[in-house]
Amino acid sequence: MTALNAQRAAVQARPSAASAVLDVVIPVYNEETDLGPCVRRLHAHLTEHFPYPFRITIADNASVDDTPALADRLATELPGVDVLHLEAKGRGRALSAAWSASSAPVLAYMDVDLSTDLAALLPLVAPLISGHSDLAIGTRLARTSRVVRGAKREVISRAYNLLLRGALAARFSDAQCGFKAIRADVAGELLPLVRDTGWFFDTELLVLAQRAGLRIHEVPVDWVDDPDSRVDIVATALADLRGVGRLGRALLTGALPLTALRAQWGRGPLTVSPGRAPLAGPTTQVPVGLPRQLVRFAAVGVASTLAYLVLFVATRGALGAQPANLLALLVTAVANTAANRRLTFGITGRRHVGRHHVQGLLAFALGLALTSGSLAVLHAVHAVPTRPVELAVLVAANLAATVLRFVLLRLGMHHRRG
Repeated sequence: MTALNAQRAAVQARPSAASAVLDVVIPVYNEETDLGPCVRRLHAHLTEHFPYPFRITIADNASVDDTPALADRLATELPGVDVLHLEAKGRGRALSAAWSASSAPVLAYMDVDLSTDLAALLPLVAPLISGHSDLAIGTRLARTSRVVRGAKREVISRAYNLLLRGALAARFSDAQCGFKAIRADVAGELLPLVRDTGWFFDTELLVLAQRAGLRIHEVPVDWVDDPDSRVDIVATALADLRGVGRLGRALLTGALPLTALRAQWGRGPLTVSPGRAPLAGPTTQVPVGLPRQLVRFAAVGVASTLAYLVLFVATRGALGAQPANLLALLVTAVANTAANRRLTFGITGRRHVGRHHVQGLLAFALGLALTSGSLAVLHAVHAVPTRPVELAVLVAANLAATVLRFVLLRLGMHHRRG
């Protein structure tokens, strides 16, 4: 018997053999046009290509069109299709409710537009079924991924993931891809800790999983963006930034029981047999040498600048140039200080954290003065400058502010390692 057949027999021989091994949740809100073709296509693919019992759960997010009735008809027509009707909106709320109610050992979800090629579904969940990994995500940012989407969404996605790397030390590559899976036992521990009920749900879940020492498996996917997507990019970006700030504060203050989760679920260091050389592992602290710090500071700076530009462009029309500049600088300054504290200068723990953020706010004030002054001079010279010229001036001013930030932070944090 092959290893795959042995694993398949082991799964199907469990006491719950009559139930599904995989539960694929499709959260929907007013999707009466796409829901039928999506569910039928997914059901046909799973029937033909998936080697284990499965279930498809349509999680209706309080739709006000014909989606609830259509979902009920699909559940009657197709075996293995269930419906969960919710009274409130929110993708995160729908996923949490559907996953919590499921009896399947492996839980997944995908967007109703099926932007991801379904050929990636089995590679996504196989490591979870085997027990090799705890969560799995599709990534559109791998070199072997093939992606068709507009430049605006591409820039926003990459900037957001860079921001997560800088502000929350995220090591996963694509937080927003609507193609993920998790083991049910792991979900039972993590879901009560996830506060977001909207689009930031995925990111919060992944960050908590990473901090708890769980293994996250990534699968390169082929992705074709839905041109009819009704996601409000500006509102979603602002909500995500608020989520990053909230989660960062919770991690900084130790409000989450991650130590207990790591002890229970985390994968500990590898043991070394006698006579074998130890495997190389990550260093616990960042070297204090200036070249290494400059490289790490530059990486954090790139992520912060991209996040600043995205936030400025997103809020420029509604707030105006100066208020948008203030908001973008304030949000990214807090995230930048936290990221540099941990990644550039190797400082962990809460010691001197208040002092470091005061220094970060001082750098923020200098950056605000530079960028606001640059904008004021530009608008004095040209009453209505073009957007590219405005952005170019802001980038130049931010570069100058970045140099000052590095000097201030290094003076305050150098050799103050916790």
